[in-house]
Amino acid sequence: MTKIIKTSEYNNFLKEIKQRIRSAQYDALKAVNKELINLYWDIGKMIVKQQKRRGWGKSIVENLALDLQKEFLGMQGFSVRNIWYMRNFFVLYSQSPKLQPMVAEIGWTHNVIIMEKCKDNLEREFYMRMTHKFGWTKNILIHQIDNQSYEKTLMGQTNFNKTLPEKIKNQAKLAVKDEYTFDFLELSEEHHEMELERALIAKVNRFLVEMGGMFAFMGNQFRLEIDGDEFFIDILLYHRRLKCLVAVELKVGKFLPEYVGKMQFYLAALDDRVREENENPSIGIILCKNKNRTIVEYALKESKKPIAVAQYRITSSLPKNLRKELPSPDQIRKLFDEVK
Repeated sequence: MTKIIKTSEYNNFLKEIKQRIRSAQYDALKAVNKELINLYWDIGKMIVKQQKRRGWGKSIVENLALDLQKEFLGMQGFSVRNIWYMRNFFVLYSQSPKLQPMVAEIGWTHNVIIMEKCKDNLEREFYMRMTHKFGWTKNILIHQIDNQSYEKTLMGQTNFNKTLPEKIKNQAKLAVKDEYTFDFLELSEEHHEMELERALIAKVNRFLVEMGGMFAFMGNQFRLEIDGDEFFIDILLYHRRLKCLVAVELKVGKFLPEYVGKMQFYLAALDDRVREENENPSIGIILCKNKNRTIVEYALKESKKPIAVAQYRITSSLPKNLRKELPSPDQIRKLFDEVK
C-alpha cells in the first residue's frame, strides 16, 4: 500500500511544483499568443504588399478567407472580418515602431478592441500598457475604454510622486483614476454615504471592475481599534500588482481639506497594524461627489501619506472642459516610459 506523505516539508515541496507548473503553463500561453500575433502581422503585411504590387482590391480578402477556411478546417481566425483586422493591424502599427513590440504582450482580441475603439497612438499605448500590466480581461478593457479611463487617469490628483517609493509611484498613478463612474447603481441624485456604500457593496464585482480590475475586496466598515477607541474605514481594498492596502473613504458632497487629515490617520494605522512586512505603503482614495481641483492641490501639498482625491458620477459623461486639462503628449510619454 502506498504511503501517503502529509508533512509540512512535503506540502511546501508540492506548492513549489504547482507553482512551477503554473509558470510553465503561463509561459506556454505567452509563447502561443506571441506566435499568433506574429502570424497575423505577417498575413496583414503580405496582403498589403500584394495589393500595392498587383492593384488588388477588397476581393482579395474575401477570396483568402474562403480558401483558408477550406484548407484549415476547424481552425478559427480566418473569417473575412478577422483577415481585414490583420490587414488593418499591420497598416496601423507598421508606422509606429514603439507600439510594435507591445502588441505581442496582449491577446489578439484585446488588440482588436483597442484598434476599433481608440483614437490615437497615445491612447492605444495607454490601454496596451494597462492591459499587460494589470491583467485586464476583454470585458474589463471594454469597460475601461467606454468609461474613458485614459482621460480620467491622466487627470488624476495624487501626491504619489513624493509619498511612494520610486519603484511603484508611476504604476500607482496609472492605477487610480480622477473620476469613477457608478452607472450600475440604482441611486437617486441625492443620497447618503451609507446608501452609497451599501449600493457599492451589493454590486461589489461591478465596483471592482470600475476601480480597475486588479483590486481585491477586504471589507467595508473595516474596524481599527486603537487604545480602546474604534475607527471604521468605509471600504478597504487590496491592489494585487501594487501589493498594498487601499483605503477608500466615501463622501457624497464636495471635497473638504479636513478629509486629508482623517485619511492620513487611517493610513498610518493601517501601515502600523495591518500591513504585512513585504507589502508597500498603504494608499488612500478619497472619493467625493465633486471637488475643486485647486483646493485638492493645496490639501495634498503637505500630506506625508499617499492619497488620491477622485470624484464619482452616477452617469458616464466626461465634462468636455476637462479634456483641456490632459497632460501634454510629451508628459504622457514620459509617464508611460517610466512604467515597466
